[in-house]
Amino acid sequence: MRQLTYAEAICEAHRQLLRCDERIFVIGQGLWSPWYVGGSMTGLEDEFGSERIIDSPVSENATTGAAVGAALAGMRPIVVHPRMDFMNLAVDPIVNQAANWSYMFGGQCNAPVVIRPIINRGGEQAAQHSQALQAFFLHVPGIKVVMPATPEDAKGMLVAAIYDGNPIMYIDDRWIYDETGPVPEEIYQTPLGEAAIRREGSDVTIVASSYMVPLSMKAAEILQDHGVAAEVVDLRTIKPWDKPTVIDSVARTGRLVVADGAWATGGLSSEIVAVAVTRTLGRLKSPPVRVCLPDAPAPMSDPLERAYYPNENTIVTATLAAMESERPLENPPPTAEVPGQIVFA
Repeated sequence: MRQLTYAEAICEAHRQLLRCDERIFVIGQGLWSPWYVGGSMTGLEDEFGSERIIDSPVSENATTGAAVGAALAGMRPIVVHPRMDFMNLAVDPIVNQAANWSYMFGGQCNAPVVIRPIINRGGEQAAQHSQALQAFFLHVPGIKVVMPATPEDAKGMLVAAIYDGNPIMYIDDRWIYDETGPVPEEIYQTPLGEAAIRREGSDVTIVASSYMVPLSMKAAEILQDHGVAAEVVDLRTIKPWDKPTVIDSVARTGRLVVADGAWATGGLSSEIVAVAVTRTLGRLKSPPVRVCLPDAPAPMSDPLERAYYPNENTIVTATLAAMESERPLENPPPTAEVPGQIVFA
């Protein structure tokens, strides 16, 4: 099968959707600019024109509100927020309007809008341009939240989001735009709410989403050299997340590591640990461990960024901690400081 980058897969999903459904349009800031949206929308404005690829003024609230209104009127809009941080300015149309509309009108009217915030961390962008805010929206009923980790899912989940019929938060991370993988040429849907086991293992379950998935896969390779067989579960959808798949894996391995590219306090990792511990009481061999960002705003300087953001070695260290000392490890790693934050639940 042909190989595409993550960004190319998103772009192809947009192109095929726009070609097959006239109700679909895209609105947001900097849609023509690789600096804003990477390669995820290259050439779309040339093919579909400014009436369907609407490069809007800088007003996140007005842009999102217009898209929600269009969805209520029968259109299928995609709203792009090139910096997830500034989507905070659009909380009212997302949380107060789109999320509640179907419930307030007894399911007779819905707002099938896809909101696509992009996480742009690193690169010395500092705290106001580096935030992963997915946990904010996990708390809100009426919104589904997806975070693909592979090019194949990046395409299939965007298509599925458009036709789901509910407000969907489709979060993609610039740190995996250059990841490559097989992507079918035809248009297809990846089911929402279903996790994927990316690597099977019997010793520990690593649950991850978005860019933490490829890091977890690298960590699993390193762990294999230490005699640890790690199972990697890619959540894909973080609301609703696939509880049966995660719980079944944790019940089999008896250990849990959650790798989340956001803060620990009140976050996705807390939710997963709380549910998993409740459902697997008596089967856990050690307390769960979380790999997250330090509970502080993102720094700007490159050395501080390297200390702030977790990498595969952070996940390895967390996983070895979860293994306890019930059996000696093969080739134990030297003790060293690792970036990010490791939280022992």
